Amino acid sequence: MTFETKNQRWWILAILSLSVFLVVVDNTIVNVALPTFSKHLHASNTSLQWIVDGYSLPFAGLLLAGGGLSDRLGRRRVMQFGLVGFGLFSAFSAWSTSTGELLSARALMGVAAAFIFPPSLSILTVTFKDPSERAKAFGIWGAVSGMAIAFGPLVGGALLTHFWYGSIFLVNIPIVLITLLGGWLIVPESKSPLRRKIDLGGLLLGTMGITALVLAIIEGPTWGWLSTRTLVLFAASFVLLVSFCLVELRRLHPLLDVRVFKNRAFSSGAGAVATAFFCLFGFIFLVTQYFQLVRGYSAFSAGLHTLPFAITTAIISPFGAFLALRIGARAVVAGGLAIMGIALWWQGTQGITTAYFGPIILSMILLAFGFSLINAPSTAAVMGSLSPEQIGAGAAVNNTTRELGGTMGVAIVGSVFTSIFGPQIVNAFRGIPLTSAQLGVAKSSTQAALGTVHALPASMHASLTHAVNLAFMTGYHRGCFAAAMVAGAAAIIIFATFPRHTTGLPDDIEFATNATLS
Repeated sequence: MTFETKNQRWWILAILSLSVFLVVVDNTIVNVALPTFSKHLHASNTSLQWIVDGYSLPFAGLLLAGGGLSDRLGRRRVMQFGLVGFGLFSAFSAWSTSTGELLSARALMGVAAAFIFPPSLSILTVTFKDPSERAKAFGIWGAVSGMAIAFGPLVGGALLTHFWYGSIFLVNIPIVLITLLGGWLIVPESKSPLRRKIDLGGLLLGTMGITALVLAIIEGPTWGWLSTRTLVLFAASFVLLVSFCLVELRRLHPLLDVRVFKNRAFSSGAGAVATAFFCLFGFIFLVTQYFQLVRGYSAFSAGLHTLPFAITTAIISPFGAFLALRIGARAVVAGGLAIMGIALWWQGTQGITTAYFGPIILSMILLAFGFSLINAPSTAAVMGSLSPEQIGAGAAVNNTTRELGGTMGVAIVGSVFTSIFGPQIVNAFRGIPLTSAQLGVAKSSTQAALGTVHALPASMHASLTHAVNLAFMTGYHRGCFAAAMVAGAAAIIIFATFPRHTTGLPDDIEFATNATLS
């Protein structure tokens, strides 16, 4: 089945963009529901981190397998398989009645998503062979991905306003059905000319190593950073990830050819993408709770207040590649990371009653501007540094860096917050006649702390509510500062390591962009 007309190719892009929107929006749509999960499922701060990372972690861990299988078995076939699973597991998530059930269903959704994302980028690459069309397709695909991240809280907030929390998962099902039908009727099948064995050993070592590392980071504040369990997990993750690299170096057809990281354009692009998503996901995890629990906004209002980020991302993202062509990807990407660092540091200075139409909205727009400069040039640098037969692997690596960055962002920024919030709550409730169990519940999450306050005499409500809000803001500030320092350090490293004359675009896209601009 071939599709040669221009209109058919753009219909294929529409289906691919819809599939990407589906799996990316689920990374952030749950953030606005975190206070709801805390209230109705009694989820602690640690559980809230796992509700977000429970999706991202298997998604990241299996992306390389998704890329390899799609190259071997057929990209459309694997994408369709992933879509069916995504729809089924979305239904399981919707009707979860406990934190454990929700975490399991979210993890299965992440597994299914890993078999949707890589084939979509591979199909896009092989469908648009004309350089000028491919440049436009890359820009549209990247813009949809960026908008999905930003629109997640808005869509989730709107659904939570009118329906129960399961609606944020059920909304996936009609999108899955449309994408399945469109893919079956419109998207052609394609495979890699090479036939490679699936590297099960590499898959097992890599997934276990990443899982152990994220588990140690998320549970560290609860278990204690120097506790035996935490230290054992950190040591295990180090051994597993080093073993993964050694095994992959010996494989004839590795799951991830770690040698490609010797290519500075590849490693710098992948590192920049990972850092951008680290900062963004960590920030979204905190800011949606800030809007609801501290500012008192409804779920929909909280989502609406993130809209400036979405609008800025939609407008600026397509221009990242063009700007990279003019002045070079090194300056654009490093500059974008530096801007994100400044925006996050600015966010870390906001107070409980800081004006939204002022410092908050301006810092969010600045954050979106920096993020939008990074995505397209970095992704193009990763894809452009690989040979044609590595398209599937390149797509998987590009998406893996996104998901790993986002996963680590929620884990680390969330853990910084939890490490500060818990002791602050203990101090705030000092002298209050609470049992150890009650105090343990109070420091587990902001929602639980506020619930504990309302169970106390009314005369204590105002002062203790203010103390809880201050504890949240202290953790929020430290989390933003941590993300800002990561972004700043990455900006310096990227500027020093990114090839000076690289535009961040494959040659054919670079020529097309030259033609477009002239």
